[in-house]
Amino acid sequence: MEAPNPEFMREAIRLSIEKMQAGHGGPFGCVIVKDGQIIARGFNQVTSTHDPTCHAEVDAIRKACATLGTFQLNGCDLYTSCEPCPMCLGAIYWARPRRVFYGNTKADAAAIGFDDQFIYDEIEKPLSDRQIPMTELLRDEATAGFRAWEQHESRTDY
Repeated sequence: MEAPNPEFMREAIRLSIEKMQAGHGGPFGCVIVKDGQIIARGFNQVTSTHDPTCHAEVDAIRKACATLGTFQLNGCDLYTSCEPCPMCLGAIYWARPRRVFYGNTKADAAAIGFDDQFIYDEIEKPLSDRQIPMTELLRDEATAGFRAWEQHESRTDY
């Protein structure tokens, strides 16, 4: 497998600074590479779009999947200016890129006010002990959708 390309990380870092200074959001950038070419660029747009999910990695994953016409990033490498937060880490695992390279660490992010440790801590707690209450409701009715999925003839498993 080829070595990581520092120029792709430099592009993620460049995006993180340029787009933050332009007022789009926090200092986070990401590029996705396939066959030695950047196929998507993403940057944080949380504050400018009023979308708490518009992190650089999620933005880049959405764009790369649209470019490739698929919901998985097989054979792709993701370069991000910072170690992914819990949400982005989940999105990365769902997208299944080949590798991830990051610049800043989550400790570096916490040092400037982007501390996601409380989310990691919440995930470990029982549902009843979480800060945001989570209560099961209408499970018997909700399973109808799962039963329909199991029998759906043209479903695409993922």
